[in-house]
Amino acid sequence: MTSATPRHRPFAALAAPLVILSAACEAPDMPDGDTMQDVAPTVEFVNSRSPADGDGVAPFSGAVWVDNTFYVSGMLGLEGGQVPETAEQEAANVLDGIKGVLEGEGLTMDDLVVVQVFASDVADYGAFNNVYRTYFTSEYPARAFLGSGPLLFGARFEVMGTAVRR
Repeated sequence: MTSATPRHRPFAALAAPLVILSAACEAPDMPDGDTMQDVAPTVEFVNSRSPADGDGVAPFSGAVWVDNTFYVSGMLGLEGGQVPETAEQEAANVLDGIKGVLEGEGLTMDDLVVVQVFASDVADYGAFNNVYRTYFTSEYPARAFLGSGPLLFGARFEVMGTAVRR
């Protein structure tokens, strides 16, 4: 086995013990002299919703930036509010939606580091994968494909993801 770069650590390297800081521990000094407790993350909501909207639309934001990490809410691949005829078309629609949100923020599908796929029927796993693999040009993100039971509006898939600006 060749030595791995930090970006491609072997799985065993991920099992290293975690260090947990308690309130009794002092945070290490940061490069600018602040401590970790003094540094708050930058948070920006994209296509956001709030209780003040009061319009009956689903209560969530479409995506959220936290520092260099971009969280995309679950998306469906409907066409005009209808479920597409094939699982492949629905997979392409939902992935096009994720791609569009990412591109709107200056990111690409290759910036995704984690993807979660909720499927109303795990028998659609192969159909989803056939489409999914065409959306990436470098390493695939970590991913979960979860059998969920019924999804909103009868959709086959709901997909959410986390991207990191590098």
